Order: sequence, then structure tokens, then C-alpha cells
Amino acid sequence: MAQRAAVWEDFIDIFYAPAMVFARRARDSFWIPFFVVTIVIGALFYLNSGVLQPVMEGEFNRGMAAAMRSNPRLTPEMADRFRQTGIRIAQIGGFLLVPMAIVLTGTVVWLIGKLFEAKQAYGAALMVAAYAWVPKILEAVLNGVQGLFLDPDQLNGRFRLTLGVGRFFDPDVTSPILLGFIGRIDVFTIWVTVLLAIGLSVTGGISRSRAALAAPLIWAAGATPVLFQLLRSR
Repeated sequence: MAQRAAVWEDFIDIFYAPAMVFARRARDSFWIPFFVVTIVIGALFYLNSGVLQPVMEGEFNRGMAAAMRSNPRLTPEMADRFRQTGIRIAQIGGFLLVPMAIVLTGTVVWLIGKLFEAKQAYGAALMVAAYAWVPKILEAVLNGVQGLFLDPDQLNGRFRLTLGVGRFFDPDVTSPILLGFIGRIDVFTIWVTVLLAIGLSVTGGISRSRAALAAPLIWAAGATPVLFQLLRSR
């Protein structure tokens, strides 16, 4: 039987005993970790929006450049208005994007688990996804610290903040599709993927070796929304 613990302990134990967290919460609701992760990351994103504005502007400028190439009627004046609106929306974007990402991640884990004969309930998959996103809180803190101390001219894309391969590629000259893949080779993305695989094993009743085979598929599936967006903008 899984050891009893207060909910707040889950957010500590997930860093060093994730299997224990998933086992004791396998039949619990996913709403508490879902809301905690959403609110904390959303708040950090909002607080970091000032120092990370170069990142947002860099991403927006590349997106608008692609849009203007495909739509000649889009003028620089219109682009500037979109930029101001987009940046204001981006400040609170964490509160919208994080819950969507958690639900999408849980759905992917649940579907891929079926390929490996996992008996994971959909609610358990969402719980696993919510707790697997807890390290993203630490990532958001580190992003804010980097925004304070790094040269703003270096922060021309979101992968410049990652602890991985994408950090070393200039997004202004690197293929967006290539960057979408290599940008996922970073500490926090791999960390989340490992937690998802452990959660799939524990709540889905499959061996760790089978969950390890599912992990690369989960990691690759995470790049699908980015690549789909990039292909639409081409």
C-alpha cells in the first residue's frame, strides 16, 4: 500500500521519489497539482515578463516576418500594433498555455500507454502530467534569473534560456523545424519525460522497461505542436 502523505509533500517528493508520489495519488483527482502548477508557473511567467521581453519580441518578430512574407497586405504599421497586443497577451499567457499543455501531455501519455498495454485511467494520466510539470516551476525561476543577468541581445529566442542544445543555436539563422527538435534536447524536457515514463509505469501497471520504450515516443510527440505551427507559418 502506498504511504500516506500530505498533498504539499508531493511537490517535494516528486523531485527525489516520483514513483512514490504517483503510487499514492494514482486514484486521486488531478485538480490540485493541475491548479498549483498552473498558478505558480503562470505567476512566474508574468513576473518574468519584463526581463524576458527580448525573448518575446524575438519570437514575435520572426513570426511576423513569416506572416508578412506569406501575406504582402500586412504592413509594418499593422505588425507593430499586433506586436504591442501580442506582448500584453503573452504576459498572462502562462495561465492559459500551462493548463492546455498539461492536458495535452496527459492525453499523449494515455494514448501512447495503450500501445504498450498500459491500464492507465485517463484521470491518472492527467495526474501524472500535472506532477511531471512540477520541475517546470524550477525552470521558470531559472529563466527569470537568466533574464536578469544575461545580455538582452543574446535573448532573441526562447531556446536561448534552455539548459540544452538549442541554447547554442541562433534562432534567426537556424531552421525553425530543426530548432523545434533540437530545442527539446534539454535538461527539463528530458526530466519531465522521465517523470512521465515513471508515472506511466506506476499507474499503468507496466514494467519500467516497457515505459522506457514509450519515453522516446512521448518526447517526440511533444515536438508535434511546435512543428505543426511552424509548417503552417511557412
